Amino acid sequence: MSGARVLVTGVGGQPGFDLARRLHQLGATVIGLDADPLANGLLLDGLQPRLSPHVDNPDYGSVMVKLCDTEGIDAVASTVEAELPALIERAAELHAVGARTWLPSHSAAVTCRDKALFAQALAAAGVAHPATWLPDQLDDAPPAGEFIAKPRRGQGTRGVLTCRGRSRARAACLLIEDPIVQIRLTGTEFTADCLVGDDGRAGVILRWRLLTKGGLSIVTRTFTDPDIEALVRETLAAVGIRGWCCVQGFATAAGPQITEVNARPAGAFLAAEAAGADLTGQYLAALLGGPIDYDRLTYRPGVTLTKYIDTLAITTGEL
Repeated sequence: MSGARVLVTGVGGQPGFDLARRLHQLGATVIGLDADPLANGLLLDGLQPRLSPHVDNPDYGSVMVKLCDTEGIDAVASTVEAELPALIERAAELHAVGARTWLPSHSAAVTCRDKALFAQALAAAGVAHPATWLPDQLDDAPPAGEFIAKPRRGQGTRGVLTCRGRSRARAACLLIEDPIVQIRLTGTEFTADCLVGDDGRAGVILRWRLLTKGGLSIVTRTFTDPDIEALVRETLAAVGIRGWCCVQGFATAAGPQITEVNARPAGAFLAAEAAGADLTGQYLAALLGGPIDYDRLTYRPGVTLTKYIDTLAITTGEL
């Protein structure tokens, strides 16, 4: 592990920022990548910053291959779901220049990013989840229900609207590009940090999302619950995901329900590590072609992580 040259994408986001810093702490040489020259992760001590095209750029995949070749990258750690199709398409080329990847299948990546397809996959597997409709299916929704309207392929809380009544849900869809509508769940939100081997075996660490801002857990606490863990494992099997991912849901009065799977580390995975789970170490081991030691993914419940805003760097002149 020590000295491995690891390219971490999306270091301006919380998952990429924390993963880059943890890999550096574990002895890896970290090359941090982001499309935004103002991304905070590019200023991390010990990180070698690099800029990339935006993931929507058609040359993104070829630029990644060239960068990995030029920089002598040993492994690519992706933290941006939107880039997965390009990386999956170029995986063989990345491997040819010596850059290992551990990516989900194309179908799993698409299913996790598309909330309508995700709901269909859970329904087919009998996994509890909120009722979901496309705009042209809203006649089937309860007239007086409480709903969440959101982008079909969005993330976090961007573009998410809460509304009461089917008519308002229909109106909310006019304000959102490519929307879906779901029943609004009430209860305590949770995240499961998951590392899923190629054989389907998974390490699962559960956390309550006690305070969230902009979709990011600001205060989170580890816990154990056999019913929620079983539902998370059923979800992982239903979408066929592999690698590092996070599952989100709600513990409701009627039982736990799953809302999404993100094919990347969660923004507060450090809580799982503080509770004893060696997520980053085992991820890197698997990324470099080694086995996962699932005994090192056990954890203690009751460990609370609180995030806060701090000053990372002060500079003068042009960045």
